[in-house]
Amino acid sequence: MEYIQAPATSSQGNILCCTCGVPIPPNPANMCVACLRTQVDISEGIPKQVTVSFCKQCERYLQPPATWMQCALESRELLALCLKKIKSSMTKVRLIDAGFLWTEPHSKRIKLKVTIQKEVMNGAILQQVFVVEFVIQYQMCDDCHRVEAKDFWKAVVQVRQKTLHKKTFYYLEQLILKHKLHQNALNIKEIHDGIDFYYGSKQHAQKMTDFLQCTVPCRSKTSQRLISHDIHSNTFNYKSTFSMEIVPICKDNVVCLSPRLAQSLGNMGQVCVCARVTSTIHLIDPNTLQIAEVDGNTYWRTPFNSLCNPRQLEEFIVMDTEIIRNQKLGAGAGIRSNKHTLAEVWVQKTSELDTSQQYHCRTFLGHLLNIGDLVLGFDFANSNVNDEYLNKMNPHHVPDVVLIKKSYDRSRRVKRRNWKLQEMARDREGMDTDDERQYQDFLEDLEEDDALRKNVNIFRGDQCSKIPVESDNEDDGAPRISLMEMLEELSLSDATGGEGADMMTE
Repeated sequence: MEYIQAPATSSQGNILCCTCGVPIPPNPANMCVACLRTQVDISEGIPKQVTVSFCKQCERYLQPPATWMQCALESRELLALCLKKIKSSMTKVRLIDAGFLWTEPHSKRIKLKVTIQKEVMNGAILQQVFVVEFVIQYQMCDDCHRVEAKDFWKAVVQVRQKTLHKKTFYYLEQLILKHKLHQNALNIKEIHDGIDFYYGSKQHAQKMTDFLQCTVPCRSKTSQRLISHDIHSNTFNYKSTFSMEIVPICKDNVVCLSPRLAQSLGNMGQVCVCARVTSTIHLIDPNTLQIAEVDGNTYWRTPFNSLCNPRQLEEFIVMDTEIIRNQKLGAGAGIRSNKHTLAEVWVQKTSELDTSQQYHCRTFLGHLLNIGDLVLGFDFANSNVNDEYLNKMNPHHVPDVVLIKKSYDRSRRVKRRNWKLQEMARDREGMDTDDERQYQDFLEDLEEDDALRKNVNIFRGDQCSKIPVESDNEDDGAPRISLMEMLEELSLSDATGGEGADMMTE
């Protein structure tokens, strides 16, 4: 419908149309609406049919030049997107109103009722209503196209550690879950010596790389591969690879430092035990209780290797123990540990109880060991270790046995454990059959080391409400995690107690 808006007058009479002679109210054009329609069309140049691109996979509309938007039918977002398609042709008219006309949802048509105004013929303002039809055309977006082509990632972070034990990876997994850095990953794939994180943008991969450099001692290397190049717009499409190598030292490893590094750490002994691995490597000298931290840069300048793996640890029984008090350290000595106690112990292998062979050594576990306790350690006296620094040491300075940690009944600890950890959803391939034992070792480390579990979210297990913690009458002294340190696992459910239903939209 069209009409002419005339200026208001004090006394208004009718005049005749200059074309057809019909009596009409006075207006600047002196024409009736029917005659003015034949002379002027203010919607001229505005397209009546426009094409809109739509991706069926992700159900998004294309907003030129390269933005894909999620818009519901007859929503404000879809209205704005449709008006932008015809905005360039409406520069000479004024938009008054716009609204949707109902169309069948599967008709691939969107109809928009548009009202516009324009000044014509001697200042007369003409208003016109017309319909613009938007035809939906299917077009796959770039993200869906990469997924379909199995080429959906633009950056990958490859985390590697050349060790036989995955304690550092289990600890790193809990840090990633706590800081929710796994949510941006398109895919997580676990292989035999590390984990690969795939991302859709290089910025997300760079964020993960920065996080790893702050949480574990590692070194990085970056490379990129050219996928495509547009010579007209001078744009390049690269795939980036971030290679992160974690130091090959895990908790409870026995290491031999170089003489220069040991001297720079406070003249501590060359044979040390790795107490834990966080952002640095925490070392403790079993002969003097000296502790030191080695960061990633220091390690890569003067690297050292682990002398044994967890499978080589042997079980000993404590035959006698004596606490060493008021030990004097030499000049330039570093800091000593306050959480450990230095002691001299005599131990015997549980596999050699029918013999009289005993071993004497110093240990930092004096506060835990009593006569008759079982302890895990590494036997240097009957082992052939090929290490550059150990072979150059004075044989009198190499201990016969290095004790690592006290041994408890594992089956009883597993049965009594009333807490659990979260795990990342990832693809597994090339899994080792020893993974379950290594995971149990990591859980026991959390129970024994309160400093290690400060950065880990520990959740209450299902048996917390069924079996009280004090129900175990045979307490072997194994460390436990208190209920105060556990979190309640959050699960969203509706009022009926079931899982919440999907949101329904009309």
